[in-house]
Amino acid sequence: MDNKKNMPTHIGIIMDGNRRWAKSKGKPVSYGHKEGAKTLEKIVRYSNKIGLKYITVYAFSTENWKRAEDEVKSLMMLLQNYLDDYSKRANTENIKVKILGDISALSDKMQKSIQNCMERTKNNTGVTFNIALNYGGRDEITKATKQIAKKVKNGEIEVEEITPELISNNLYTKGQPDPDLIIRTSGEKRLSGFLIWQSIYAEILFIEKNWPDFSEKDLDYAIAEYQKRNRKFGAG
Repeated sequence: MDNKKNMPTHIGIIMDGNRRWAKSKGKPVSYGHKEGAKTLEKIVRYSNKIGLKYITVYAFSTENWKRAEDEVKSLMMLLQNYLDDYSKRANTENIKVKILGDISALSDKMQKSIQNCMERTKNNTGVTFNIALNYGGRDEITKATKQIAKKVKNGEIEVEEITPELISNNLYTKGQPDPDLIIRTSGEKRLSGFLIWQSIYAEILFIEKNWPDFSEKDLDYAIAEYQKRNRKFGAG
Protein backbone atom coordinates (compact mmCIF):
# COMPACT_ATOMS: atom_id res chain seq x y z
CA MET A 1 0.00 0.00 0.00
CA ASP A 2 1.85 3.05 -1.30
CA ASN A 3 -0.55 5.89 -0.52
CA LYS A 4 -1.33 6.08 3.20
CA LYS A 5 -3.19 9.40 2.91
CA ASN A 6 -7.00 9.33 3.16
CA MET A 7 -6.96 5.69 4.23
CA PRO A 8 -10.35 4.22 5.15
CA THR A 9 -10.64 3.56 8.88
CA HIS A 10 -13.15 0.75 8.55
CA ILE A 11 -13.64 -1.65 5.63
CA GLY A 12 -16.50 -4.13 5.38
CA ILE A 13 -16.25 -7.16 3.09
CA ILE A 14 -19.02 -9.40 1.79
CA MET A 15 -16.98 -12.51 0.99
CA ASP A 16 -19.05 -13.90 -1.87
CA GLY A 17 -18.20 -16.60 -4.38
CA ASN A 18 -16.73 -19.51 -2.39
CA ARG A 19 -19.33 -21.95 -3.69
CA ARG A 20 -19.22 -20.93 -7.34
CA TRP A 21 -15.39 -20.89 -7.20
CA ALA A 22 -15.39 -24.49 -5.96
CA LYS A 23 -17.95 -25.60 -8.55
CA SER A 24 -15.95 -23.98 -11.35
CA LYS A 25 -13.04 -26.23 -10.36
CA GLY A 26 -15.14 -29.37 -9.95
CA LYS A 27 -14.58 -29.34 -6.19
CA PRO A 28 -17.08 -29.71 -3.32
CA VAL A 29 -18.50 -26.58 -1.70
CA SER A 30 -16.54 -27.28 1.50
CA TYR A 31 -13.30 -26.89 -0.48
CA GLY A 32 -14.38 -23.41 -1.56
CA HIS A 33 -15.06 -22.41 2.03
CA LYS A 34 -11.66 -23.73 3.15
CA GLU A 35 -9.86 -21.76 0.47
CA GLY A 36 -11.99 -18.73 1.32
CA ALA A 37 -10.85 -19.03 4.95
CA LYS A 38 -7.22 -19.00 3.81
CA THR A 39 -7.91 -15.85 1.80
CA LEU A 40 -9.56 -14.23 4.81
CA GLU A 41 -6.60 -14.94 7.07
CA LYS A 42 -4.25 -13.46 4.46
CA ILE A 43 -6.36 -10.30 4.04
CA VAL A 44 -6.78 -9.72 7.80
CA ARG A 45 -3.03 -10.02 8.35
CA TYR A 46 -2.39 -7.61 5.49
CA SER A 47 -5.01 -5.19 6.86
CA ASN A 48 -3.14 -5.19 10.16
CA LYS A 49 0.17 -4.66 8.37
CA ILE A 50 -1.02 -1.57 6.45
CA GLY A 51 -2.58 0.00 9.55
CA LEU A 52 -6.29 -0.50 8.90
CA LYS A 53 -8.18 0.06 12.16
CA TYR A 54 -11.31 -2.04 11.56
CA ILE A 55 -12.28 -4.79 9.14
CA THR A 56 -15.70 -6.46 9.23
CA VAL A 57 -16.47 -9.57 7.20
CA TYR A 58 -19.79 -11.26 6.50
CA ALA A 59 -19.12 -14.87 7.50
CA PHE A 60 -22.61 -16.29 8.05
CA SER A 61 -25.97 -14.55 7.75
CA THR A 62 -29.21 -15.32 9.57
CA GLU A 63 -30.51 -16.54 6.19
CA ASN A 64 -27.61 -18.96 5.62
CA TRP A 65 -29.29 -21.56 7.87
CA LYS A 66 -31.45 -22.33 4.81
CA ARG A 67 -28.46 -23.90 3.07
CA ALA A 68 -27.86 -27.65 2.95
CA GLU A 69 -27.27 -29.14 6.41
CA ASP A 70 -23.88 -30.60 5.47
CA GLU A 71 -22.67 -27.25 4.17
CA VAL A 72 -23.79 -25.43 7.33
CA LYS A 73 -22.08 -28.01 9.55
CA SER A 74 -18.80 -27.87 7.64
CA LEU A 75 -18.87 -24.07 7.59
CA MET A 76 -19.51 -23.88 11.34
CA MET A 77 -16.70 -26.33 12.04
CA LEU A 78 -14.38 -24.29 9.84
CA LEU A 79 -15.30 -21.09 11.68
CA GLN A 80 -14.85 -22.73 15.07
CA ASN A 81 -11.39 -24.00 14.13
CA TYR A 82 -10.58 -20.54 12.80
CA LEU A 83 -11.49 -18.91 16.12
CA ASP A 84 -9.59 -21.51 18.14
CA ASP A 85 -6.52 -20.92 15.98
CA TYR A 86 -6.72 -17.15 16.54
CA SER A 87 -6.95 -17.75 20.29
CA LYS A 88 -3.73 -19.76 20.20
CA ARG A 89 -1.96 -17.00 18.24
CA ALA A 90 -3.33 -14.14 20.35
CA ASN A 91 0.06 -13.33 21.82
CA THR A 92 1.91 -13.35 18.50
CA GLU A 93 -0.54 -11.44 16.28
CA ASN A 94 -1.77 -8.05 17.43
CA ILE A 95 -5.32 -8.58 16.13
CA LYS A 96 -8.48 -8.05 18.20
CA VAL A 97 -11.36 -10.38 17.28
CA LYS A 98 -14.99 -9.46 17.85
CA ILE A 99 -18.15 -11.32 16.84
CA LEU A 100 -21.17 -9.42 15.52
CA GLY A 101 -24.41 -11.36 15.59
CA ASP A 102 -26.75 -13.50 17.66
CA ILE A 103 -24.48 -16.17 19.10
CA SER A 104 -27.24 -17.65 21.30
CA ALA A 105 -28.40 -19.77 18.34
CA LEU A 106 -24.96 -21.37 17.95
CA SER A 107 -23.71 -24.56 19.56
CA ASP A 108 -22.23 -24.49 23.07
CA LYS A 109 -18.82 -25.38 21.64
CA MET A 110 -18.99 -22.54 19.15
CA GLN A 111 -20.08 -20.08 21.83
CA LYS A 112 -17.18 -21.20 24.01
CA SER A 113 -14.73 -20.72 21.14
CA ILE A 114 -16.16 -17.24 20.48
CA GLN A 115 -15.90 -16.13 24.10
CA ASN A 116 -12.39 -17.54 24.44
CA CYS A 117 -11.16 -15.87 21.26
CA MET A 118 -12.59 -12.47 22.16
CA GLU A 119 -11.21 -12.70 25.70
CA ARG A 120 -7.75 -13.76 24.54
CA THR A 121 -7.49 -10.96 21.94
CA LYS A 122 -9.34 -8.13 23.74
CA ASN A 123 -6.18 -6.23 24.72
CA ASN A 124 -4.55 -6.38 21.28
CA THR A 125 -4.06 -2.97 19.74
CA GLY A 126 -3.85 -3.75 16.02
CA VAL A 127 -6.76 -4.10 13.61
CA THR A 128 -10.15 -4.92 15.12
CA PHE A 129 -11.39 -7.91 13.15
CA ASN A 130 -15.19 -8.14 13.28
CA ILE A 131 -16.74 -11.42 12.16
CA ALA A 132 -20.44 -11.08 11.33
CA LEU A 133 -21.70 -14.50 12.39
CA ASN A 134 -25.40 -15.40 12.44
CA TYR A 135 -25.83 -11.77 11.52
CA GLY A 136 -28.57 -9.93 9.68
CA GLY A 137 -28.96 -6.17 9.37
CA ARG A 138 -32.70 -6.17 10.02
CA ASP A 139 -32.27 -8.60 12.90
CA GLU A 140 -29.64 -6.29 14.41
CA ILE A 141 -31.91 -3.24 14.17
CA THR A 142 -34.86 -5.21 15.56
CA LYS A 143 -32.82 -6.28 18.60
CA ALA A 144 -31.61 -2.70 19.13
CA THR A 145 -35.21 -1.45 18.95
CA LYS A 146 -36.32 -3.98 21.56
CA GLN A 147 -33.47 -2.96 23.89
CA ILE A 148 -34.43 0.70 23.58
CA ALA A 149 -38.16 -0.08 24.01
CA LYS A 150 -37.37 -1.89 27.28
CA LYS A 151 -35.50 1.17 28.55
CA VAL A 152 -38.49 3.38 27.70
CA LYS A 153 -40.87 0.92 29.38
CA ASN A 154 -38.71 0.85 32.51
CA GLY A 155 -38.58 4.63 32.64
CA GLU A 156 -34.83 4.75 32.02
CA ILE A 157 -35.21 7.05 29.00
CA GLU A 158 -37.91 9.17 27.40
CA VAL A 159 -39.14 8.60 23.84
CA GLU A 160 -37.76 12.03 22.93
CA GLU A 161 -34.28 10.82 23.86
CA ILE A 162 -34.23 8.25 21.06
CA THR A 163 -31.68 9.50 18.54
CA PRO A 164 -29.61 7.96 15.76
CA GLU A 165 -26.68 7.96 18.21
CA LEU A 166 -28.72 6.01 20.76
CA ILE A 167 -29.66 3.44 18.12
CA SER A 168 -26.01 3.15 17.03
CA ASN A 169 -25.04 2.54 20.64
CA ASN A 170 -27.41 -0.43 20.81
CA LEU A 171 -26.02 -2.14 17.72
CA TYR A 172 -23.35 -4.87 17.65
CA THR A 173 -20.84 -2.27 16.42
CA LYS A 174 -21.28 -0.02 19.46
CA GLY A 175 -18.24 2.19 19.92
CA GLN A 176 -16.90 1.59 16.42
CA PRO A 177 -16.90 3.98 13.46
CA ASP A 178 -19.21 3.24 10.55
CA PRO A 179 -17.57 1.55 7.56
CA ASP A 180 -16.00 3.90 5.02
CA LEU A 181 -15.82 1.28 2.30
CA ILE A 182 -17.75 -1.92 1.61
CA ILE A 183 -16.39 -4.46 -0.85
CA ARG A 184 -18.40 -7.32 -2.33
CA THR A 185 -16.70 -9.99 -4.38
CA SER A 186 -18.11 -12.32 -7.08
CA GLY A 187 -19.75 -9.53 -9.08
CA GLU A 188 -23.06 -9.56 -7.21
CA LYS A 189 -24.35 -6.03 -6.65
CA ARG A 190 -26.30 -5.97 -3.40
CA LEU A 191 -25.60 -5.65 0.34
CA SER A 192 -27.71 -8.65 1.44
CA GLY A 193 -28.47 -7.10 4.83
CA PHE A 194 -24.84 -6.36 5.70
CA LEU A 195 -24.39 -3.40 8.09
CA ILE A 196 -27.46 -1.70 6.64
CA TRP A 197 -27.67 0.94 9.39
CA GLN A 198 -23.93 1.56 9.53
CA SER A 199 -23.32 1.69 5.77
CA ILE A 200 -25.55 4.68 5.00
CA TYR A 201 -22.62 6.74 3.66
CA ALA A 202 -20.15 3.97 2.90
CA GLU A 203 -18.53 3.86 -0.50
CA ILE A 204 -19.36 0.56 -2.20
CA LEU A 205 -17.16 -1.38 -4.58
CA PHE A 206 -18.21 -4.53 -6.43
CA ILE A 207 -15.39 -6.78 -7.61
CA GLU A 208 -15.85 -9.52 -10.20
CA LYS A 209 -13.43 -11.99 -8.58
CA ASN A 210 -14.72 -14.79 -6.38
CA TRP A 211 -13.54 -14.50 -2.78
CA PRO A 212 -10.88 -17.28 -2.84
CA ASP A 213 -9.13 -15.38 -5.67
CA PHE A 214 -9.11 -12.05 -3.78
CA SER A 215 -5.58 -10.91 -2.96
CA GLU A 216 -3.66 -8.20 -1.14
CA LYS A 217 -3.33 -6.39 -4.48
CA ASP A 218 -7.10 -6.40 -4.81
CA LEU A 219 -7.41 -4.78 -1.39
CA ASP A 220 -4.84 -2.18 -2.45
CA TYR A 221 -6.91 -1.55 -5.59
CA ALA A 222 -10.10 -1.17 -3.53
CA ILE A 223 -8.43 1.33 -1.18
CA ALA A 224 -7.01 3.27 -4.15
CA GLU A 225 -10.50 3.46 -5.68
CA TYR A 226 -11.87 4.69 -2.37
CA GLN A 227 -9.17 7.38 -2.22
CA LYS A 228 -10.30 8.72 -5.60
CA ARG A 229 -13.87 9.26 -4.46
CA ASN A 230 -15.29 12.51 -3.09
CA ARG A 231 -17.41 11.70 -0.05
CA LYS A 232 -20.14 14.30 0.49
CA PHE A 233 -22.22 12.66 3.27
CA GLY A 234 -25.38 14.07 1.73
CA ALA A 235 -24.07 17.64 1.68
CA GLY A 236 -24.26 18.19 -2.06
